[in-house]
Amino acid sequence: MGGYAGGQAEYVRVPFADVGPLKVPDSLTDEQVLFLTDIFPTGYMAAENCDIQPGDIVAVWGAGPVAQFVIKSAYLLGAEQVIAIDRVPERLQLAEQEGQATVLNYAEEDVPEALNALTGGRGPDACIDAVGLEAHGTGLDALYDRAKNSLKLQTDRPTVLREAIQACRKGGTVSIPGVYGGFVDKFPIGAAFGKGLTLKMGQTHVHRYLQPLLAHIEQGRIDPTFIITHRLPLAEAAEGYSLFKKKQDDCVKVVLQP
Repeated sequence: MGGYAGGQAEYVRVPFADVGPLKVPDSLTDEQVLFLTDIFPTGYMAAENCDIQPGDIVAVWGAGPVAQFVIKSAYLLGAEQVIAIDRVPERLQLAEQEGQATVLNYAEEDVPEALNALTGGRGPDACIDAVGLEAHGTGLDALYDRAKNSLKLQTDRPTVLREAIQACRKGGTVSIPGVYGGFVDKFPIGAAFGKGLTLKMGQTHVHRYLQPLLAHIEQGRIDPTFIITHRLPLAEAAEGYSLFKKKQDDCVKVVLQP
């Protein structure tokens, strides 16, 4: 509806509408369950794909809304340490304060070297690309990707994906919740093969996770409202989108209130 895919419209047709609804307990607020619709299950599935074992170290590229739930989910699943990689100060601060993550600013330090040091030279047990096709970077690979994009020789920028494969320990897992929509160049399949990495990715199976994640919320293991930085009336939706896109006013997640 409205000429756009998804739910950004005044009306949305929902086939098989009897499948999706979830009964919310009266004890929980709308805001506590709001993110069950997407970003919490997305983050949880990304972490679950890594088959996290007690004592594992998990590196997460990105510290946006999905990545924040990746961090929380990795700890729920037993990770010993989670390392968040981004360059936006308020997102790194949220990952550190709310997610208890060790944070790396890729604009200020060499990420593979830092990960190597933090893991005793082994590399993270799991690396999660929560950035996807619009990845930025400071190295030659990032410049290469931007040039290829500008010449329309590739559709996506796999800067983060390459770095995750480079950093991951032998026999580790690379999980990809970040969206890729087309073709990429210089994908290091040889490195992934040589290190015996497992790659897992795909659209999130949201319905599969609704009940177990609702239980986590009910039992107080996680309060998803930690992600909300702005609440705006629906009439100010355009301003909310602008704040988020431009990363202004320490914006991480906007909730629109009808």
